[in-house]
Amino acid sequence: MARTLTFEIFRYNPAIPEQKPQMQCFTLAETANMTLFIALNRLREEQDPSLVFDFCCRAGICGSCGMVVNGRPRLACQTKTADLPERIILLPLPVFKLVGDLSVDTGVWFRDMYQKTRSWIHTKKAFDSDQEEERMDNAVAEQIYELERCVECGCCIAACGTARMRDDFLGAASLNRIARFALDPRDERTDQDYFEIIGNDYGIFGCMGLLACEDVCPKHLPLQNQLGFLRRKMGITALKQLFRKSSCAS
Repeated sequence: MARTLTFEIFRYNPAIPEQKPQMQCFTLAETANMTLFIALNRLREEQDPSLVFDFCCRAGICGSCGMVVNGRPRLACQTKTADLPERIILLPLPVFKLVGDLSVDTGVWFRDMYQKTRSWIHTKKAFDSDQEEERMDNAVAEQIYELERCVECGCCIAACGTARMRDDFLGAASLNRIARFALDPRDERTDQDYFEIIGNDYGIFGCMGLLACEDVCPKHLPLQNQLGFLRRKMGITALKQLFRKSSCAS
């Protein structure tokens, strides 16, 4: 027998200052293979056309439909209602700017992150369109590809205890981005260059190691490995700096 699901959904439009945030209840008959994406679209089409949430690909690729589902950041398109209790509480992702209801603006945060991490290949080589592409070891290429699978959904940031407390913390998505360029043989930056970006409290040393980021990542990126890799790399760089200063002082 099909279940009747109760949805408690956060409702608020920041463009209407006099409106107060509230939770609104909806009920919906569960259907086979229903996802939260399907359920929300049905609620908007059948019950309340003013309900605001984001979606695009419905295949876990665009990262648009991130939201907090019963206390856990998830992608609505990947979350089946069959895996949830009959009472489902939906909230917008924290940390990011609220657009309305379940919709947040992750784009501004990620654009700012790209600038902070200087997220592009740094090389002194002049580009020559007539030359063949630069060769790369296949194992390294696969490692880079693994880290490039991030869909920028913001779930890791929303689940991060440090990011919830500090708006200047770079977060797992940013650190994963740095790890990607640190692996790339085409990028000519040194460990010291990376240290200038993340060797501080709002970078790798601000991470508390709770690893909620990896727990909620819908693409199952190896964030724990990358955070450990960067912490070790930046720790060694810090020690080299300390010894260099000690040698100069003596």
